[in-house]
Amino acid sequence: MQAMTNVRQAEAWNGWEGANWARNAARYDAMVAAFNDALFRAAAIDEDDRVLDIGCGTGQITLVAARRASRGHVVGVDISAPMLERARADAAEQGIANVRFELGDAQVHHFPDGGFDAAISRGGVMFFDDLVAAFANIRRGLRPDGRLAFVGPQGSTPDSAYARATAALRPLMRGPSPAARGMGSLVDPARIHEVLGAAGFADVSVTGVEALMDYGRDATDAAEFILGQGPVRFNLEEVEPAVIERTREELRAGLSAYETAEGIRIPGAVWLVSAVRP
Repeated sequence: MQAMTNVRQAEAWNGWEGANWARNAARYDAMVAAFNDALFRAAAIDEDDRVLDIGCGTGQITLVAARRASRGHVVGVDISAPMLERARADAAEQGIANVRFELGDAQVHHFPDGGFDAAISRGGVMFFDDLVAAFANIRRGLRPDGRLAFVGPQGSTPDSAYARATAALRPLMRGPSPAARGMGSLVDPARIHEVLGAAGFADVSVTGVEALMDYGRDATDAAEFILGQGPVRFNLEEVEPAVIERTREELRAGLSAYETAEGIRIPGAVWLVSAVRP
């Protein structure tokens, strides 16, 4: 493992938040899986490609990439040991051999110059202390004309579907949890263009993608999932039990508006970003 520059993020994602995510990987993957197809269309992975997955977490899209690059190879890099442990276990269980997971900080991790045809990420590129330095390092790892494709959140608004569904939580959310710090660093398209341009990328494209996000079987299940997420747990640590119980009931009521035959489906939106190494 190379040196870590994003020390606070390393501490957070190797602590209780990373462990919580690893335990509930299937739930987190299901929540954002509706954006996978758009990401892979932008990445255009061929069967012979060498692919880098940045901030790969528990490895769901790393393994999808490995199936697509069936005669190539995929490397997933993440700062969280608990999440990588889950990723390696899933790769072994699924019998996927053309994949490797590395513990490292992609801002400074050593990537072979020109060693990859494509770099992808599903939300893992928001947390760097120095975004330009991180993307410049990723660019060096791509061959000339190598492709970068990632998705990341759009800025939240009080009238979004998720904000309406979870309005009961709003008065209790005093700030981001340790692992959530940095999540808003790339919500502005102008900022994305600025960062990637300064990092040496060309042909930068930022497109909005909307999809229904899976939060659970029903309102009760979705409420427990949301209350168990790291940022919410962090903000509820010192809240009285009676207030939490009242909030739980109000949260269920808010989520029930989004019940479908398939479960709780809340409209969400991300930015789909693509660029190339000149």
